[in-house]
Amino acid sequence: MTHFTHKILAALIFVVSQLIMSSVALAEDKEEFQSLDEQVEILKKEVISINRELFILEEELLFPANTQTFFFLSMDGDVLFALDSVELKVDGKVVSNYLYTEREVAALAKGGVQKLHTENLKKGEHEIVVVFIGKGPNGRDYRRGANFRFNKDFDPKYIELKISESAKKNQPEFRIKEWE
Repeated sequence: MTHFTHKILAALIFVVSQLIMSSVALAEDKEEFQSLDEQVEILKKEVISINRELFILEEELLFPANTQTFFFLSMDGDVLFALDSVELKVDGKVVSNYLYTEREVAALAKGGVQKLHTENLKKGEHEIVVVFIGKGPNGRDYRRGANFRFNKDFDPKYIELKISESAKKNQPEFRIKEWE
């Protein structure tokens, strides 16, 4: 072998050794990236769990069980009333105005129940006034109100605002009742 051949062979050995070393480094990097990806996934799951716990704590702080009052809206199937909106007043103060889409009204007509509002109320007597706006029989504009007095104690209170039909009067009825 000549001196020139030795140099080429040495250069070739050097290049091959560099390729082997870089492929080993790439394999280690790949393992590091996989490990890093696994750590990121674990952190994501922990953040989601912590976020859920924070949401529950926030709900408990904003709406303590002894002051919680929940208002729900329901509808009996196909009634003679096409709901457009609902306005809810608690103790003379408007706390909710809700404008309905056709899909939401259809869901209510199929038995759905909407959580309309959550309110903090102190122990004692309270009054709610609900105004239902929509189209009644024969396409007439309807704006009908209903009021309800209730006593709030230390337990959470659940109140249902219900739209139904009076077969006798051929008119929609608007009722308010407490859930036991």
